[in-house]
Amino acid sequence: MDRRRLSRQELIRARSGTGFVGREGELSAFRANLARDPADPDFRFLHHVRGQAGVGKTSLVQRFEQVAREYGALTVYMDESVHGVPEAMAEINVRLARQGSPLKAFDKLLATYRQRRQEAEAALAGPDEPGDEAPPSAGSLIIARAGVAGLGLLPGVGPFAGAVDTTQVARGTDRLRGRLGARLRNHDDVELVLSPVEVLTPVFVRELSDAADAVPVLALFFDTYEATGPLLDTWLRDLLFSDRYGPLAQNVLVTLSGRDALDRGCWADHLEHVTDVPLDAFTEAEARRLLSARNVTDAETVDVILRLTGRLPVLVSTLAENRPHAAEAVDDPSDTAVERFLKWETDPVRREAALAAALPRHLDEDVYREAVDAAAAGHFGWLCTLPFVSGRGDRWQYHEVVRTAMLRLQRRRSPRAWAARHGRLAEAARRWRADCAGDRSPAECRWDAQWRELRAREVYHALCADPRTALPEALSEVVTTAEHAPAAVRLVAQTVRQAGEDGDAAGVRHWGERLTDALDGPDGLERALTALLARPGLGAPEQLAIHHVRGRERRMAQRWREALADFDRCLELAPDDVRAWIGRGLTHRYRRDFERAAEDFARALDLDPGSVAAAFHLGETNRLMGRHEQALTVLDRTLELDPRHVSAHGSRAVCLRHLGRHEAALTGLERAVEMRPDYAWAMAERGMTYRAMGRFTEALAEFDRALAVNPAYGWASGARGRVALLSGRLAEAVADFDRAAALGTVDPWLFARRARANELRGAEAEALADYGRAAELDVPDGPRAVFLAARAGCLRRAGRPAEAREAVEAATALAPDELSVRYEAALLTCAVRGPRAAVPAWEALRDAESRTPDDDAFTDPAVAAVVSRCALADWAGAHAVLTGLLRDGTPWERLAEAEFGLRELDGLRESAGLWEPVGLWEPGGLREPAGLREPAGLRPGLDAAGTDRLAALRRVLLERMAEAGPGPS
Repeated sequence: MDRRRLSRQELIRARSGTGFVGREGELSAFRANLARDPADPDFRFLHHVRGQAGVGKTSLVQRFEQVAREYGALTVYMDESVHGVPEAMAEINVRLARQGSPLKAFDKLLATYRQRRQEAEAALAGPDEPGDEAPPSAGSLIIARAGVAGLGLLPGVGPFAGAVDTTQVARGTDRLRGRLGARLRNHDDVELVLSPVEVLTPVFVRELSDAADAVPVLALFFDTYEATGPLLDTWLRDLLFSDRYGPLAQNVLVTLSGRDALDRGCWADHLEHVTDVPLDAFTEAEARRLLSARNVTDAETVDVILRLTGRLPVLVSTLAENRPHAAEAVDDPSDTAVERFLKWETDPVRREAALAAALPRHLDEDVYREAVDAAAAGHFGWLCTLPFVSGRGDRWQYHEVVRTAMLRLQRRRSPRAWAARHGRLAEAARRWRADCAGDRSPAECRWDAQWRELRAREVYHALCADPRTALPEALSEVVTTAEHAPAAVRLVAQTVRQAGEDGDAAGVRHWGERLTDALDGPDGLERALTALLARPGLGAPEQLAIHHVRGRERRMAQRWREALADFDRCLELAPDDVRAWIGRGLTHRYRRDFERAAEDFARALDLDPGSVAAAFHLGETNRLMGRHEQALTVLDRTLELDPRHVSAHGSRAVCLRHLGRHEAALTGLERAVEMRPDYAWAMAERGMTYRAMGRFTEALAEFDRALAVNPAYGWASGARGRVALLSGRLAEAVADFDRAAALGTVDPWLFARRARANELRGAEAEALADYGRAAELDVPDGPRAVFLAARAGCLRRAGRPAEAREAVEAATALAPDELSVRYEAALLTCAVRGPRAAVPAWEALRDAESRTPDDDAFTDPAVAAVVSRCALADWAGAHAVLTGLLRDGTPWERLAEAEFGLRELDGLRESAGLWEPVGLWEPGGLREPAGLREPAGLRPGLDAAGTDRLAALRRVLLERMAEAGPGPS
């Protein structure tokens, strides 16, 4: 393809540019810069054109683009139709491809991003996975991750930074990562959806630089930057001035054009590199040259034009285009400049069409035909040639100054015609929106950029046609949008504000400004809803809808009391509102008040026995309370209502596992996988079920199956690591925990288990670091005490007793009765103060009531019992406890923990008086105490002559460890 081939719009701009007059100084400087070597220190790679509306910024930038093309440059021009960084990169790619320089790798990655984003939005809109304790809503999650940064997850929406509180972003990110990880294919896909700019930009920069290497200059022009700057500023700054995204070719030239000065908060450190191009009205000489170029030479006529236009370029150009030849042709007594703009268009049909076509904010031929009278339907091509109409992408629009004047003229000239034309445009937008919706639900439609744009057109024109009637519906649309697609609320608010300004409707303008101001602040969406709630005369249905959505937002922000107040108000307004009962129940559930949650879900189910949501959430709540039989009953009812409710199948299987009905659990989970073949969660839950059965090899296989479907599933990696640790596959365990952490899993127990695996491998430094990391996270006192005690053990073995003592004291202050804390305190006392000083601690551990073995307990009571009895030389007691520990099915990790404890005692055996002879040990081996049945694996004669008692016990454990698992790896 010819690199110089232009699109139709670009050809129009280029041909228009042949008659460009004025701005000679700016053009001369731009040409001189293009002639320089980009390596020259004087080469200016960043220009900023700025000035008020109508001074000709767009015309100058388009002329800059034409000049750059003449110098052999690749060029890209874009405007406010770009709504985020990914869209900007996509537009640049499209424009370069038209010139024969596509960014192929970037284009492929962008297509993947769009597909994965759609998958993520669809998945997050569905029911929660069993076990999700407090998942944010799908819309709030997407906003929380991408909205504040303006990353463009919702094409066509623009900035919506105020839609949620930024504290909610921090709270929701890790859970969002986990939920996406359970659904997307791999870690790269999760990062692509969560951080599209970070993933896409390095590829974009690399290929952009490659394209630049093939030409003298690659020029990027960002017009109407006052609209896109808040979205693009940081990205562009980092692109140009940092290595964050990789090296950028030195011949990439960027021009920004907008009304406002650059944001100093972003650009202050780099202003020395910015070439400032301020524009004002034409000088008189420039204005006269332009008029002369348009054959407007009559002196009196020129003077009149200069006086009427204030030398504002867009007005001078518009009047000059019509080439008036007499002053009286210009000095029209009309009070609006629009009459003068169109004075010399003699065809009344075209003249009226030019006015009517100003009513829509954006034009294509379909919109044009709806706006104008039938006689003008064929004149769209002519309209596009007018000097104040510009083509941008696949749509056209009037210059802001001209459109504002034309709207004012029509509104004053005939209010009835104004209302009728806007009403016709609103009805057309409604029809097109219905066609776009098809058979999709309102919630699904609101995630569609085209549907949202059509709905915004409908709201805008309805407000212009009849503001009093349409305003309540427009404000209701804000609430409905907030419920289904919170990110798009700003689009609706901005539409209301613009309709108020364009229609000179004070009430509409007031609400538009109030809503956008609210969205710009902290807790933006909640503040906007609160403002709507304060409207006088608001009916009960409207109040109910607002309280429901605001309650959800407050719940997502974990402001439980305020959320409950909203749902309580819902129930005052409508005691039988099922959604309100479910909403309040979810709030209770997320704050772990399960009893009240269950009551609310049960009430919702009584009101609507067919509510799948009420049944499922009641079943889930019973499961979270450990009422697995009750949960099964309700989940069975859920499946009667919806046999393909996959999450209900999964939650039911969890209950069956806890009830010990493992085979039934496995069957139910396989059924869920049959319904959803990529259901990685169900595969991982099968792994958990096999783990509960002690079938570790099959458990690992199921986790592998889940991770093959979704390599980004961090929880499954962590769960696999736990099974690998239980079964003695230490290297695999560490690798699994590493992968889970790399995937964003932030779980203190993950770090503690990784520390345990490293501890058993002898990697003490790594273990010490992980125990410290676990203790620093936000955890209850009990677990923090466990982690501090484990860290103290690492410090003790590293010869740092003072630090170990400090950690044990901190742990004891938090949870003095925690077994792990007492166990490490005894070991530390034995090491530092001598064995006799530790006797009371060992006796307390020996006499502690034994508990049911639990492979999730960090310190097994049986392990503490064996070690404490050995420390006290209670060999008969140690022998008895060891018999139980060596039973079939004891996980390798527990055997290893016992051997590790005995190894620590063995290291202290030279301490004076640790053990006194008690007659149970003989030179030839271990003598069985009377009445004690000999356990398998504990055989007299196992130790060689002269081997001490602990060594014999350790060998017994090592032998059984070899049988129970593969051993340290």
